Amino acid sequence: MSEVYNSIYFVTGGGTGGHIYPALAIADALTAGDAKVYYVGNKRNMEFELATKKGYKFLHVSIKGMPRGLNPKIFVWGVKLVKAIIRSIRYIKKYKPNAVFATGGYVSAPMIFACILTGTPYIMHDCDAMPGLVTKKLSKRAKYVTLAFEKAKKYIPNKHTVVTGNPIREEFELITRSHAASNMGLDPRKLTLCIMGGSQGAKSINNSTIELLKEFTQELNLQVIFQTGKKNYDNVLERLRQIYPTFEQDKNLIIQPYFMDMISVLKSSDIVISRAGSLSISEICASGAAPILIPYPYAAANHQRINAKYLLEVGACIYLEDKELEPNKIREAVVSLVENPVKMNYLKQNSSHLAKFDATKRIVELLKSL
Repeated sequence: MSEVYNSIYFVTGGGTGGHIYPALAIADALTAGDAKVYYVGNKRNMEFELATKKGYKFLHVSIKGMPRGLNPKIFVWGVKLVKAIIRSIRYIKKYKPNAVFATGGYVSAPMIFACILTGTPYIMHDCDAMPGLVTKKLSKRAKYVTLAFEKAKKYIPNKHTVVTGNPIREEFELITRSHAASNMGLDPRKLTLCIMGGSQGAKSINNSTIELLKEFTQELNLQVIFQTGKKNYDNVLERLRQIYPTFEQDKNLIIQPYFMDMISVLKSSDIVISRAGSLSISEICASGAAPILIPYPYAAANHQRINAKYLLEVGACIYLEDKELEPNKIREAVVSLVENPVKMNYLKQNSSHLAKFDATKRIVELLKSL
């Protein structure tokens, strides 16, 4: 006997955690409300692993990012986009979703085009202070556009635009620091530093912090959680074996290519060194940590710098440029917080004030209103 659901929704977005985790937060909330949710994405990207692990039926669309400039590859990409749109239309006709929630980026583009062609209502969400190309170009016909930043509103050609903040998983509000530390095998009484470069890792951050790890864990007595990114993991370990041969016996140091439980990682951290992707910022703020932000200099539309400078303006982060990144700069930033608890708590308080825990609820209400 087949299950009967009150409503059916598609969520789509992928390529990076900044597109995937907001989509999953909405999917989880919809599922909790007795709806059937399908995740639309590229099975070759990380959204496939994350969505299927949560039990969502995955609908594959074969699409990559658009080639830049006058490139012959753009014609091949255009053909693949048309095929992906046709496949998305078939998904709509087969499963008949009440509405679609899209987090922007190239992965969501075929489904948004399919919504426009079939008259299926959709809501778009953009995480950044400077909205992405897909959001700016395809949001005009959206029933609603939800945003993380007020300053992004002026770039959206849609009157039904609502600033909600980024949808984040409800565990960020529910889990305690001590519980998170226990999940990570850490001592909640000790200061914890998290070093991460987003879901893909960041080579410049890795290179600037590797030689500081022993100093941080031994001299400053910090617990360090280091996410290297999958591509950089082996290189980091090889270099560490040269400069810190006994690092594997260091109980204050946890190194992984990627942490599936980023909620426990961030909620157990006092200081976070990170890129300035919007979702990373939202989750750091929801964790109440003190951010040291290093924007990725080649991000589309310079959006990471814009995100980070917004936090700097409101006294919620230390800001470093990637081009000036070297060990002394990182050491100086970390020590300035460790040796000045007042400054660290000031950043923690200001960052936590930016957290919007009701974003998921507000977006789900908008979806259900359709």
